[in-house]
Amino acid sequence: MITSSTHSGYFTVNELGDESTAFYRENGFIVLTDAFSVDEVDELRRDAVAICRGDYGTLSPQGNHMHQDQPSDAPDFTNMSDDEIIAQFLCIHFPHKASAIMKRALTHPTAVQALTAIIGPNVKCMQSMLFIKASGKPGQAWHQDEYFIPTRDRSLAGAWISLDNATVDNGCLWVIPGSHRSGVLWPMYPHNKSEYDCAAEAYNFPYSDEDAVPVEVPAGAIVFFNGYLLHKSLPNRKTSGFRRALVNHYMSAESLLPWARSETQVAIGHYDKRDIVMVAGEDPYAYKGTEDIAKPTVRSAGEGGCGDGRMSKEEFLKRQAKEKAKKACNCESNDSGR
Repeated sequence: MITSSTHSGYFTVNELGDESTAFYRENGFIVLTDAFSVDEVDELRRDAVAICRGDYGTLSPQGNHMHQDQPSDAPDFTNMSDDEIIAQFLCIHFPHKASAIMKRALTHPTAVQALTAIIGPNVKCMQSMLFIKASGKPGQAWHQDEYFIPTRDRSLAGAWISLDNATVDNGCLWVIPGSHRSGVLWPMYPHNKSEYDCAAEAYNFPYSDEDAVPVEVPAGAIVFFNGYLLHKSLPNRKTSGFRRALVNHYMSAESLLPWARSETQVAIGHYDKRDIVMVAGEDPYAYKGTEDIAKPTVRSAGEGGCGDGRMSKEEFLKRQAKEKAKKACNCESNDSGR
């Protein structure tokens, strides 16, 4: 179990500086080992129970349909322990919209100190996710966060706050160091692998699993990683216990946020989602005001099916080839008729 900054990329709060920033630029991630105190971690754990129990209101399923493994709109937690309650959930999106404690974590001074070093003086947050990952719950396949949350200046950074000791056995993060540097967003496909949840998987990138390294961290640590960094996690294979983490996403306040565009006539190049929280510096777009759009939702673990045509990569590539050939054939037919 990694618990000190003697390992490459691991730093204490007192060690933050030019070396940690340079490591982040080169490798796409750093670990801050002592970011949150024991008391702060305990408070976040208790708050996770309150959110799952519905103390702040009912959690809705993510998307337009309910998967079999998602709790119903009115789950019955009568006679269930706290651990039994939170074990029903894999991930809750936007917990900071429900809880003042989770929102306060967005602006934690230690996190902000690191964020201003790797992003810049003006930083805004647009998303939070509370991962529970009980024993037996799946991980998430290889992906890049910037694929889902685009920024205009490639400034996206995740802050992965560990609420338990994260190890290989219970499903810690894995990263491919340096995979962010090309600035390429690799294609995705709707995998059908049972060890991962319903989020799509990146493919066709010039790396293999042998290039990946596990990021084992103690409770209270933060893993900061670039939005282009390829990363994944595996299932929690321990016979009991959790691998809980609060993951917040940040970017430079100077950049527009063309994310989750709603029905609007605004060109995508000018679209700027204003459902944000400023965490450092000044907001150059403050004149636009802010909005409260996103609500806390439950992500499916995929254990009851994802409902969107999951398939193997081989099948996906075959379908793509057929579609490409069909389009080419139609184009030739149209050209010949001129």
